[in-house]
Amino acid sequence: MADGDIELEARLEEQAEFEPSAEFVAQANVSDPSIYEEFEENWPECWERAADLLDWDGDYDEVLDDSNPPFYEWFTGGKLNASSNCVDRHVENGDKNRVAIKWEGELGETRTYTYQDLYREVNEFAAALRAQGVEEDDVVTLYMPMIPELPIAMLACARIGAPHSVVFAGFSAEALATRMNSADSRYLVTCDGYYRRGDALDHLDKANEGLDGVDHGVESVVVVDRLGDDGFGHDLKGNQHDWSALMDEHDGERVAPVERDAEDMLFLMYTSGTTGQPKGVKHTTGGYLSYAAWTSHAVLDIEPEDTYWCSADIGWITGHSYIVYGPLALGTTTVMYEGTPDYPTCDRLWETVEKYAVDIFYTAPTAIRAFMKWGKKFPESRDLSSLRLLGTVGEPINPRAWKWYHKYIGNEDCPIVDTWWQTETGGMMITTLPGIGTMKPGAAGPPLPGVDAQIVDTNGEEVQPGRAGYLTVNKPWPGMLRTLYKNDERYISEYWREYSDTDSDDPDDWVYFPEDGAKIDEDGYITILGRVDDVINVSGHRLGTMEIESAIVGVEGVAEAAVVGGDHEIKGEAVYAYVITEDGYEGDEDLRERIIEGVNDGIGPIARPEKVVFTPELPKTRSGKIMRRLLEDVANGDELGNTSTLRNPEIVEEIEAKVHAQSD
Repeated sequence: MADGDIELEARLEEQAEFEPSAEFVAQANVSDPSIYEEFEENWPECWERAADLLDWDGDYDEVLDDSNPPFYEWFTGGKLNASSNCVDRHVENGDKNRVAIKWEGELGETRTYTYQDLYREVNEFAAALRAQGVEEDDVVTLYMPMIPELPIAMLACARIGAPHSVVFAGFSAEALATRMNSADSRYLVTCDGYYRRGDALDHLDKANEGLDGVDHGVESVVVVDRLGDDGFGHDLKGNQHDWSALMDEHDGERVAPVERDAEDMLFLMYTSGTTGQPKGVKHTTGGYLSYAAWTSHAVLDIEPEDTYWCSADIGWITGHSYIVYGPLALGTTTVMYEGTPDYPTCDRLWETVEKYAVDIFYTAPTAIRAFMKWGKKFPESRDLSSLRLLGTVGEPINPRAWKWYHKYIGNEDCPIVDTWWQTETGGMMITTLPGIGTMKPGAAGPPLPGVDAQIVDTNGEEVQPGRAGYLTVNKPWPGMLRTLYKNDERYISEYWREYSDTDSDDPDDWVYFPEDGAKIDEDGYITILGRVDDVINVSGHRLGTMEIESAIVGVEGVAEAAVVGGDHEIKGEAVYAYVITEDGYEGDEDLRERIIEGVNDGIGPIARPEKVVFTPELPKTRSGKIMRRLLEDVANGDELGNTSTLRNPEIVEEIEAKVHAQSD
């Protein structure tokens, strides 16, 4: 490393807190620290501030109905339509020519939709859905990649009061069938294929396979022609219809937005369950949309004039809340990108930031660690001066990655919001407000105003600062899930703890339990330590994998790490660490020893890795999640499980060979 880089690394290592600049604070949507006290003193009426960001067709009677915990209801009696709030009102308010969506295809194609364009296409597809027989409260499944037709279909469903269920395009045919069966969905919108790393993928073949596993009749399937001449020559079946042909049939048609009750379902989002059966998380119209809009406004600091980019996939909740509903409710320009961050080169994302002069960029720590591995030369080759705010989502970010992001992407000038939340919460819960809060790399921050998050022990008592415990949320919030689809009992058993000897109607006795471990410091900043079930039991000591991974990634030269438990005849389980090095570093014995020393110093000798395996990649799903189950198989010498959902299945055998080599 050059002398200047060494000096920077040393300075960043020492710096534990960062303040937003005076320039940022001056323009921030929320900059008055008294908002925390105001929300606490005026709870739950404080959430009217979120509701006021929307247009209501009928006033709500009360902000919160908590008479039947944990089945809370928000803005009861209120009437509104999500599609109208995301599209119509911006057209009617004189912003019809503002760009709503900028889409970038993997091969370099672009499409731009103004709010007027979006209004037209959402109306036409809403008319097409009605013509196919879709009625209010019918669940429409959307099995689509990152193409503009996906948000158009979502908003068209919302327009006619039909909840949508988006299934991530990388999921298998079986996953599609399982979700359509669970939702009793008789309508599907999909596409012929899409591109990944320059290759055309046959998506319709997978969709058709999934449809064969649907237990009930499927009324209609709409297919988008994404590939054109690169397509696979599919012939559409009798109940399958070409998207473009349907849009032509309904050219110019307008559909009045259906007035929905605040508690009517807006969408289902299926998430993995501990039992293996996916859970259909139910989000409603009034509470969810107001919360997505408010957090986009207060945390992401979105203004209508901004060009905003969240690099998630709409197949996940982050894409729902912070690509579609939150940004469009605020009338801003939201960027969609179809492909991967390193195709055709490792500066593709920074090229896009430069091309569109992106103001706000929201991505995952997994991606940031990849950026670190590829090296600073890629962001330094692009003009990123348009950026005003950075964010992270999806998992805790370790301090080293946070500081790299702050330096090389934000030029030490952009605040970073490190956001903790879940599919079930609907929106951000723990993070700094960028116009107010001091940032502490590694700590997400305090709970947002109006969010009562605490760290407790097994008895439900708050832990002392610096001690680890269980994260709990002690009051409801507008964006919360209402239940699991057709499974109220599982909703209660998986998410709620009742601190009462008998069934209680007192909301103070009910606590939301997200199953994450965390610790809190003297300033009320919360550090997420990972899932409480992501633990390794070494000689009777339960060690969180996230904490060990954070210690490893804190070692100079390490870009990313995954830790799993492997069987050990003496310890019960031993720590196996799979490590990716930063650009310019070798996975040699010196680095291995420094990693072991880093874990010893950061956690203690009990967490010392049994093996440190250097690898160019980790096995990841197409959504970027590390598949630790396969790494456990490798550690234990077990037969490898299913690798079909991986984007890089070949890496597993390579890792397996390295582990065997260390054992010989």
